[in-house]
Amino acid sequence: MKSIFYLTTAIDYTNAPPHIGHAYEKVLADTLARARRLAGGDVFFLTGVDQHGQKVQQSAATAGIPPQEFANAVTEQFLALWRQLGISYDGWAATTDAVHSRCVRTILTRLFDEGKIYKARHGGHYSVRQEQFLTDKDRSEDGTFGPEWGEVVYLEEENYYFRLAEHRDWLLGLLERRSDFVRPAFRQTELRNALLRSSGDLCISRPKERLSWGIELPFDSGFVTYVWFDALINYLSFAGYGADARFDSVWPADRHVIGKDILVPAHGIYWPIMLHALGFSDDQIPGLLVHGYINLGGDKVSKSLGNVVDPSVLADKYGAEVLRYYLMRETVTGKDMEFSEERLIARANADLSNGLGNLLNRSLNMASRYRQGRLIRPAESPLQPAAEEALRVCFERYAEYEPHAALEAAGNLVVRCNTYVEETAPWKLAKDPAQAEKLDEVLYSLAECLRILAILHAPVLPESSSKMLAQLGIADSLSSLSFAWGGLPDGHTVSAPVPLFPRIEVPA
Repeated sequence: MKSIFYLTTAIDYTNAPPHIGHAYEKVLADTLARARRLAGGDVFFLTGVDQHGQKVQQSAATAGIPPQEFANAVTEQFLALWRQLGISYDGWAATTDAVHSRCVRTILTRLFDEGKIYKARHGGHYSVRQEQFLTDKDRSEDGTFGPEWGEVVYLEEENYYFRLAEHRDWLLGLLERRSDFVRPAFRQTELRNALLRSSGDLCISRPKERLSWGIELPFDSGFVTYVWFDALINYLSFAGYGADARFDSVWPADRHVIGKDILVPAHGIYWPIMLHALGFSDDQIPGLLVHGYINLGGDKVSKSLGNVVDPSVLADKYGAEVLRYYLMRETVTGKDMEFSEERLIARANADLSNGLGNLLNRSLNMASRYRQGRLIRPAESPLQPAAEEALRVCFERYAEYEPHAALEAAGNLVVRCNTYVEETAPWKLAKDPAQAEKLDEVLYSLAECLRILAILHAPVLPESSSKMLAQLGIADSLSSLSFAWGGLPDGHTVSAPVPLFPRIEVPA
C-alpha cells in the first residue's frame, strides 16, 4: 500500500499572490514526501488549488474578466512558486478540471439517490468570507459575529442539505478508536470539542442567482455545489475514484496536510463524514496533519492584515533551499512560528555556512591536501556510532512528521564531526609519518559522515545534498544510496570542494 500525502491548498483568490504561509505548508508536505521516498516508501503526493466559489466570482467581476481566466492567472503564480521551491508533487489538482467535475457530480447523484441529500428552506446569517451559514454558537460572547467571519449577511433561501448530523456519533466514536486521527494530539482534542458543540446538517448548494461559478448540481440545474463540498472531493477525484484502477493502489491516503484554520469544520467534520456516507470503512478515512500559522509581529501573515511576506522574494534573495531549511528547522509542526528575516539569516549562517558547509569544505580540502583526495577505509571509526544514531533518530522524526527534530539530529552530527576535527587535528597528524593510519581514519570518517549528512538533509535540501554527493565523488542518485555505514569504498576519491552555503553578510 502506498503512503500518500495529500495537501490541500485553500487559496483565497482575493489575496493573491501566495504568502509565506502557503510556502511553509508546501515545503512541509514536500519534505515529508521526500523523506518517505528516501526511506523506501512509495509516495503519491497530491496538491492543487480550489478554483470555485463566491470569492473567486467576486474578484473576477472586480477585475472585469471571466472567473476561469482569473483563477488560471492566480494559479500560475502558485505553480511558479512551487517550481522555485522545488516542490516534488506527483499529482496536480485543479477543481475546474473535467475529471473532478464528473467525480463530484457522480458522488452528488449517489448521495441524493440514497436519500442522504434533501431540499429545504432555511434562513440565517451567512459569512461571505467563509462561504457558510452561521449559528448562534458562532457568535462572540457579546452576541456579535467576530471579525474572522468577515461580512455577515442574513439570507433566507431554499437549498440542498447533506445529512451531516446523523453521522456525528459515528465520528465521535472514530476519534475514540483512532487516537492519532489528528496530529498533533492537541488538535484532535480541539476537533472533538468542536464536534460536541456542532449540530445540524450541511448546506451543500448555492442558488445560481447568487452564485454561478461552481459545479452545477446534477439533479437541479438551478444550483451549484458549495465550494467545500466540491473542493474536498479532489482527494478522491484526482486519485482516480470511480474511474481509474489506480485508486485501489493509492487509497487510503496516509495524511492530509492542512492548516489549523481549515481543521474545523471542513476537514475534521465534513470530510470524514462525507467518506463515511460513501461507504468508506473507518481504516479508509485519512488522518490529518495540522500545522500552525506563520506569524509576523504576533499576527497571522495575511493579506487582509497587510503583513504579507513574499516567499518568492525571500527565495531570490537568500536561495530557495535556505528558505526551505529555515521554515523546517524553526517551526515545530502543529505550532505557530514567528517569522523573522534576522532569524533566517542567523540560522543559515550558523547551521549551513558555519556548520555543514564548513565541515564539507575543510574535510575535502584536507583529503585533497594530504591524500590527493584518495580515501583509505579503516577497520572501524569513532564516528560510526554517532552517524548511525543520527540516521536512526532523523528518519524516525521525519516519519513522525517532525522535520525540525530530524534536522536537529542531523545538526548534532555536524557538530560532532567538527569537534572531531579539532580533537584529532589532522594538520598535525599529517606532519607525523607514524600517524599516517590515524590520518586515513580521520579523513575517511569525515567523508563518510558527509555522505550520510547528504542523506539526512536531502528531504529539506535536495539540490544541495546532490551537490554534496558530487563533491564527494558519488555519481549515484540520493534514492540509491545505502544508509549503512561504510558506503564509501576503500580507495574512493573525492573531488575538490566548492562552497555550497556562502555566508549571508548583513550590512552594518
